[in-house]
Amino acid sequence: MRKAAVNIARLVLALVFILSGFVKAVDPLGTQYKIGDYLEAMHLGQMVPDWLTLSASVLQSAVEFVLGICLLFAIRRRLVTRLTLALMVVMTLLTLWLALANPISDCGCFGDALVLTNWQTFWKNVVLTAAAVVVTLWPLDMMRIISRTNQWIVFNYAVLFILFISGYCLYDLPMFDFRPYHVGANIQQGMTIPEGAQLPQFETTFIMEKDGHRQEFTADNYPDSTWTFIDSKTVQTAEGYVPPIHDFSILTAEGDDITDEVLSREGYTFVLVSPHLEQADDSRFDRINQLWEYSQDQGYDFCCLTASTGRAISRWQDTTGAEYPFYQADETTLKTIIRSNPGLLLLRQGTVIRKWSHNALPDEAQLSGRLEDSELGQMPQDSVPGKIAWLLAWFVMPLMALTIADRLWAWTKKLRVKN
Repeated sequence: MRKAAVNIARLVLALVFILSGFVKAVDPLGTQYKIGDYLEAMHLGQMVPDWLTLSASVLQSAVEFVLGICLLFAIRRRLVTRLTLALMVVMTLLTLWLALANPISDCGCFGDALVLTNWQTFWKNVVLTAAAVVVTLWPLDMMRIISRTNQWIVFNYAVLFILFISGYCLYDLPMFDFRPYHVGANIQQGMTIPEGAQLPQFETTFIMEKDGHRQEFTADNYPDSTWTFIDSKTVQTAEGYVPPIHDFSILTAEGDDITDEVLSREGYTFVLVSPHLEQADDSRFDRINQLWEYSQDQGYDFCCLTASTGRAISRWQDTTGAEYPFYQADETTLKTIIRSNPGLLLLRQGTVIRKWSHNALPDEAQLSGRLEDSELGQMPQDSVPGKIAWLLAWFVMPLMALTIADRLWAWTKKLRVKN
């Protein structure tokens, strides 16, 4: 019974750690943004540079993934179980603070693949901590899947694999896109609220001051002008339907909302996305300008969405010679749309047809004809099942082959000893 409990706990921990590490690795920028949210909540955002948060993102995903593999294969059992327990204790205390203080909406444990509330995350970590205690108390009850002499192969292969995944998804785009702006999604449909759906209810409280005395008011009993506004806070009072896309809007420099106009346009629209032009990579500006010229020649629309100020836009135009129009959008929304700065979308009546990182923009050879007649204007063929098959072929199958060979060798060795 004890061995069964230890190995069940070990498998639960292994699967959770592998999944958590992998979904973070395929979206390292998303994990970096979440780390930034944590730091902002702790008032440390301005003290930590971006390169350090990105390094922490890649390291966190690698540690979780490799710990999961080590638990699954029972590699260095004593050391790995102690590290697992230490990590779970830290994470449980952190998520307890998140659940009580609620500084951010979710912890990001599984990226955008599975969003949990802060209390759900805390209780999940309580269960995992209990499992970590079990495997730490009796680490040698974890059954080996592979012999000690070949464990280094599994460990090194797992490290190289997960670092390769992070590097590839940083250079290009996330291998799996769990966000509502994925290829094939229609943005207008994602913003639609079903008829009769219950909407979430919010209540805003205003903190006002008069003659040194502070008092809270609601919108129903808002005081007169003799009171001075200090702060406000909004809390959700009732659950309701929230559409997958609820914060997407496109504004002109004058503040006019042209969201419906852009999403309803006939034909194709190229959308260059840059949350901050000040931080955007301008090494491919010639390719971007070629796309702008191609869209002009073929009669397609082209625009840039950014959260930058007019001064930053002017500086970008001076640096790159950009002639395309610029519109304003929310910074967080733009970071959610595409994990690249800048990144490029191809829309067709509000549907995302293609997404490109600035490192993989279409070249002149791909822009030789009309999009309607070319592969570029169609949905890509790299399906989710195909990507899963790639993972099976390059990671799961080699480890399975190694495990089978290792077990056969151990079995034949026992036979030789008996004979």
